[in-house]
Amino acid sequence: MRQIYPVQGPEFPPIPKAAPGPLPAVVRELARLFGNEAAADSADRPPAGWLRANMVSSVDGAAWLNGRSGGLSGPADRMLFTVLRSLTDLILVGAGTASTEHYRPAQADGLWQELRPSGAPVPAIAVVSARLRLDPDGQLLSGAAAGAQTIVITAASAPADRKAAVARHARIIEAGQQQVDIVAAIAELHRMGYNHILTEGGPTLLGELANAGLLDELCLTTSPVLAAGSAGRIVNVPASAADGTTSRLSLRHVLADESFLFSRYVREH
Repeated sequence: MRQIYPVQGPEFPPIPKAAPGPLPAVVRELARLFGNEAAADSADRPPAGWLRANMVSSVDGAAWLNGRSGGLSGPADRMLFTVLRSLTDLILVGAGTASTEHYRPAQADGLWQELRPSGAPVPAIAVVSARLRLDPDGQLLSGAAAGAQTIVITAASAPADRKAAVARHARIIEAGQQQVDIVAAIAELHRMGYNHILTEGGPTLLGELANAGLLDELCLTTSPVLAAGSAGRIVNVPASAADGTTSRLSLRHVLADESFLFSRYVREH
């Protein structure tokens, strides 16, 4: 892996085959480039909080291969995935993606602990689900580590019996009446102290965040694959919800590794 923009850089140290242990040099370099202290300068930073997305796409814009985004991934992408998770307070995901990608609570042995504040719990997972079609006793809700209880963001109109079942293990946030009000949800997460939020999609959730002007940063892996087929894009905003708003992004750097590209964009506030 090397940086190719804005300046050509030397090869990074090799990517270790095993996840967390002593902090490898390549992880230190990725943390320098993607770390929260480098997330934005004072001109970019919004009044409170920072919301970053980490997504992968084929070169022709597909958000998944054979039904899952993992089909587009590679060793360097998986390494960056662990680094970005290690730098965040909370991981935000849509219920569909959580189900398709078989989400589980974050685990300490899947993070680089040296990148986290001393004594900080693992990042909590927050799942957006308007109708609470979740397994209330599944691992995602029931298996979280101490201090990192899974959060479920839903609408006030969600069935009361499902709320009660989910609440046995997870913390529920109600935001909106018939549908989840994503602006209210993010404001509540910030109020709870989750200042650095990482969303891993899927496309519908990312579309809602982008359409509401909440997305501050996009880390995009471009996989050297022509997917063709009918796979959607990384951002999905239904025509009925789109308001024509676009976000201009500033490209901060691009890394390359074995034909994969890793681009970091920051929204121009």
